[in-house]
Amino acid sequence: MTAAAGTASVAAAAGTAAAQTEVPEFSGYLSEANLYSEDGVQDARGQEELTISVGAGDNGLAFDPATVWISPGTTITWEWTGEGGAHNVNTNEGAATLDSGDPVDEEGATYEYEFTEEDAGITEYRCIPHEPQGMRGGIAVGDDVSTIEVGGSEGPAIIIPDSALALTVATFIGLATTLGLGYFFMKYGGDYEE
Repeated sequence: MTAAAGTASVAAAAGTAAAQTEVPEFSGYLSEANLYSEDGVQDARGQEELTISVGAGDNGLAFDPATVWISPGTTITWEWTGEGGAHNVNTNEGAATLDSGDPVDEEGATYEYEFTEEDAGITEYRCIPHEPQGMRGGIAVGDDVSTIEVGGSEGPAIIIPDSALALTVATFIGLATTLGLGYFFMKYGGDYEE
């Protein structure tokens, strides 16, 4: 019964495979960014305005969303939550020159930047005081950026527990032995003298 339940759960998991999605390829700099995941890039292309929270997350040391993909002409407003201490927005690498000035901790404070064609590409930024704690973010501007595919249609990896594998092997050995002996006795008989 356990083997059947395991097989059913594997079949169900295989049916939930996600389609592949193309997202901007950010550098390894963001691998340690709080709230970042490759498949969590917010696609805001075509929107004129977007707001990013400064001081997000459980400890107030994140930008939310951590990464966005926008079109030239979009204005991003960073809005402080008042959590996690004093923060700022400052370019680490990229075409856009983000600089909100000295760190502030006032809830409701904002910093605004309009992204133009000159900012096309990928810009990665940070909160200078909290960069070591993972307060980093990324912005992809325009359609001409390096992308990667995330997700996948191949589904999750199928993992067979060792106990199920041993049971399967033992079943096949038992079946082969039974069939082999059955064939032997049918072909050569099994007469017993009494």
